[in-house]
Amino acid sequence: MNYELITILGPTASGKTPLAAALADRLHTEIISGDSRQIYRRMDLGTGKDLADYTIEGRQIPYHLIDIVEPGYKYNVFEYQRDFLKAYQDIRSRGMLPILCGGTGMYLESVLKGYRLVPVPEDEALRTRLADKSLEELTDILKTYKTLHNSTDVDTVKRAIRAIEIEEYYLQHPVEEREFPSINGLIVGVDIDRDLRREKISRRLKQRLDEGMVDEVRRLLDEGIAPENLIYYGLEYKFLTLHVTGQLTFDEMYHQLEIAIHQFAKRQMTWFRGMERRGFTIHWINAADSMESKLEQIQQLLKR
Repeated sequence: MNYELITILGPTASGKTPLAAALADRLHTEIISGDSRQIYRRMDLGTGKDLADYTIEGRQIPYHLIDIVEPGYKYNVFEYQRDFLKAYQDIRSRGMLPILCGGTGMYLESVLKGYRLVPVPEDEALRTRLADKSLEELTDILKTYKTLHNSTDVDTVKRAIRAIEIEEYYLQHPVEEREFPSINGLIVGVDIDRDLRREKISRRLKQRLDEGMVDEVRRLLDEGIAPENLIYYGLEYKFLTLHVTGQLTFDEMYHQLEIAIHQFAKRQMTWFRGMERRGFTIHWINAADSMESKLEQIQQLLKR
């Protein structure tokens, strides 16, 4: 098929990173991360980087788009496309078949489908006009535009204002399409049984808390990162920040976070099934299969 990219996707705790690393080792290639939070430095336990997974029998598997920006920065899909393309072309120029691995559906789809995006600058005048609005008022304003992004746009005041800013920009400025290359890729999904996924999520959460995830958030706050900026990243950073700042007890944080991660994994699978409805062919393999079996299945797909 002359594939130009292999994508390995799956929900959190499905084992996609160890699989991608083992495949990269076998194919002598490199990995591009497709995770929206692992781009941040020093946000390690909360994002589940598991960098040890990139070492196979003492061999370091090169990876890209991990630890590339500082915490607090609002990285976006446009920047991801730009950075992905740079890493992708670099790996291809050295004669290798890159492996894209991650669970952030929007990031994965943006490069697999070649979304044509343009950067939207900040509109200080608009932000000033919206500064005193409540989240409910901002949501109503956002609904007046033809296109709403998705439900996460209205989780916080900052996100709602940014969503309005984007919609207003597109309304006022005819957007020239930004070229993005078409990539012929093989997409492999790691399908994990729901009960096994829930068990692994709960076990990993406890393990990461034991390893110092609360202290990680404390250190980030001590650096001067505003609590609302950590909350912006959601999941672990939202609930741990609420705990560290005294708004949730440890038990409340643990219970609410565990539920949120389970819900997140379910949403990931919903996105991937949606990708199939939008025309993507995803070859699903069972997470419970042995590593050797999974690698053989992928190599058979490559030979078709």
